[in-house]
Amino acid sequence: MIPKYYEYQNSTKILSGEFALENIPHELKSLGAKKTLILTDKTLEKIGTLQILKDAIIDNLEIGGIYTEIPTDSSIEVINEIIEEYKKLDCDSLIALGGGSVIDTAKGVRMVLSQSRNSIMDLAGCELINYGKHIPFVAIPTTSGTGSEVTLVAVILNKLENIKMEFISYFLLPDVAVLDTRMTITMPPKITASTGMDALCHAIESYTCLQKNPMSDAYATAAIELIRDNLEETVKNGKNKKARLAMANASLMAGSAFSNSMVGIIHAIGHAVGGISRVPHGDAMAILMPHCMRYNKDKLEEDYSKLLLYIAGEEVYSNTPKEQRADKTIEYIEEMLNKLNKLSGLKTKLSEAGVKEEDFDKIAKTAINDGALIVNPKKANIEDVKNILKEAF
Repeated sequence: MIPKYYEYQNSTKILSGEFALENIPHELKSLGAKKTLILTDKTLEKIGTLQILKDAIIDNLEIGGIYTEIPTDSSIEVINEIIEEYKKLDCDSLIALGGGSVIDTAKGVRMVLSQSRNSIMDLAGCELINYGKHIPFVAIPTTSGTGSEVTLVAVILNKLENIKMEFISYFLLPDVAVLDTRMTITMPPKITASTGMDALCHAIESYTCLQKNPMSDAYATAAIELIRDNLEETVKNGKNKKARLAMANASLMAGSAFSNSMVGIIHAIGHAVGGISRVPHGDAMAILMPHCMRYNKDKLEEDYSKLLLYIAGEEVYSNTPKEQRADKTIEYIEEMLNKLNKLSGLKTKLSEAGVKEEDFDKIAKTAINDGALIVNPKKANIEDVKNILKEAF
């Protein structure tokens, strides 16, 4: 069904496939950039991923500096530190090499620089951020899950409040997203599984939330099919370049879908679990997904039934009675999670991931104030969230 009104934007140019990295200098030069600052983390520097990027661009682009101190959760302090480094080195563009945290950090840096502010907290709570000064920005994901390379969202940790803040603006979208299998080939099985389930969650929630639209549906269902056919293979055989590239594209498409339609209760609770209990985002999504889907099922029976075709394939869909398809979709996701647990050790319960029962009240109170809950098709209160946490525990 086409809504009475919707908006969809994905202005990011996508470079996908062999030697995609080598095209970065041309793209940045076309945007007027001459001296770039690379943002990444220590792990990617240590395992040689950063060096691969440097070798691909060094002959055709001046690297003004490299910042490698980005933590697992992007933070206000790190963003403000990078801004000072950017100014000191007289750089004019950004390259983010990493997972969601690195790319979100770069988004935060770019946001502050473009608005000529001193700190990202100056922009907290803004409903509308203007375009501002253009800072050329290339995002290179090294995981296949967040889709952050094509999303208008940045999630930043506020350590003082112990919450993850969401910044939303169309102007957060990178100019260029680069999908190159050299960047994901070394991803360990467990992270491959966790980020893959994160991408699946993005696709499912974008397909079922209140702001869904025909464009987001198309991207979401295509992403689900790619995940169905390639996630298990990439966990088993990480060096399968074809499967890796498929998962990178699935993550990007799911990211574009939810960036324009938003998500729902899985993310609302997942953000709270991540902020309070420090559970990795993909792990939280994987654990919470089936339980939150059961909570939503009475409102989403038809949508979940349709999703069975994409998540399980034609044969399973056609052989499942119509009235059982929604439940079968959820069961199939649980089966995926259990398979990935056996293959990689991906956690299946919140208790295994380090969540404590005494934190349920705090998690629930945080979750019901999360923006993702606004577009969930079913309202939820503190007790509803606590019941979901108990089921997932």
